[in-house]
Amino acid sequence: MKLPLRARITAWYFAVLTVSFAAFAWISDYGFRSSIKTNANDASRANLESVANVIRRTAAKGPAEIKDELNELMGLWAGGALLEVAGADGMLIVQSPQFTRPYRNLPPVNSPQVTYLTANLADMQYRIAMQSVAVEGQTFRIRAAVNTEPFDDALDRFRVVLAETLPALVILASLTGYWLSGRALSPVKEIIRTARGIGVQDLTGRLTVPEPQDELRSLSETLNEMLARIEASVKRITQFTADASHDLRTPLAVIRSNAELALRRSRTEEEYRETLSRILAASEETTHLIENLLTLARADAGAESLVFERVDLLTQARKAAEEARILATAKGIQISLGSSTGPFWVSADERALQRLFLIVLENALKYTPDGGVINIQLASAHGSATAEIRDSGIGISEEDLPHIFERFYRADQARSREPGGSGLGLAIALWIVEKHGGKIEVHSTQGNGSVFRLHFPLAASS
Repeated sequence: MKLPLRARITAWYFAVLTVSFAAFAWISDYGFRSSIKTNANDASRANLESVANVIRRTAAKGPAEIKDELNELMGLWAGGALLEVAGADGMLIVQSPQFTRPYRNLPPVNSPQVTYLTANLADMQYRIAMQSVAVEGQTFRIRAAVNTEPFDDALDRFRVVLAETLPALVILASLTGYWLSGRALSPVKEIIRTARGIGVQDLTGRLTVPEPQDELRSLSETLNEMLARIEASVKRITQFTADASHDLRTPLAVIRSNAELALRRSRTEEEYRETLSRILAASEETTHLIENLLTLARADAGAESLVFERVDLLTQARKAAEEARILATAKGIQISLGSSTGPFWVSADERALQRLFLIVLENALKYTPDGGVINIQLASAHGSATAEIRDSGIGISEEDLPHIFERFYRADQARSREPGGSGLGLAIALWIVEKHGGKIEVHSTQGNGSVFRLHFPLAASS
């Protein structure tokens, strides 16, 4: 089972402190031991050099004089320092009593360089400096030792202090860290409490943003931005559902009412045909709306797959114009198609491209009065192909223009009076353009028609 964040932070803090204090204890102990060794070496070497100086000064006077001078020197040494001097033949000139028992266990002194050795003399530990000194044709083998017991006692006391204080310091610091982590995480608890109070029924709540410019402030601001996006999405879904239900209710009501009227009494064949025609028209409208809803639902879920291939934009615009002319003829609207050059090769899904052109053309036909004109113009520049669809319709008001690609959006009453519109066509058109890496622009003035510009990146030459 995983521990709470606060406990995990404290555990890591405890582990880091333990390792840190252990490293500190080891480094301190090593430094202490090195310092003891250095001081003992310096002290024994200083004593050895004093002995060598005495020998150099009195060697010519004979062994008796050397012995007297060295005994006097030992009397001046403090801290139980020891001395041993022997001739080349091994005959002792001066020897502290502590050297007698372990003498045979000590290595011989042959090197003119100072060497060091740690040994127990008379049940006490000493640091011994050894050197062979040549004076007046004679060789003297010198051992000078200093007692390291005081240093060792100090080291032992230091180790006891470390063993007693460091665990207590680790525990105290960990408890302090646990308390500090609780204070540091208290804003997180507030975030959790506020977040739990925000539900689908009420997404207006927001987290309190802390004053300090730190990670918790960034977290609170990010969560508030996320909540705003979720609130907007839920509103869109709610509105989408309500609008879809509303738009589906009308054709279904038409189908039901016509069927009920036809069944109330016997009618002529002509009346039945008229009723069935109305039912068929309402069914087709319902089918068209459901297809658009499914397209947008698949698009939102990422399940609407497109097959991209190299397609001529001019050819697709010409096919769409031919199909739209069937509807335009009934209203006396003229559709013209022109281009500066061609073809315009783009990477696109042919069916989606056809649907895009038809949506824009049907939208233009719907809001262009009888006898109007719709012009399609294609051009390319700077690696992009542009299809411009211009109509002489009623135009779009300035306040409606930013919203025309929203799902189920209803513009002003003059545009809303047109039958057969679900408010989903332009939303699908926007999705198709964006899936092709392009963009769509609209320029319109109420009463002076509209211009839709579709931009697509040109495909690389095959």
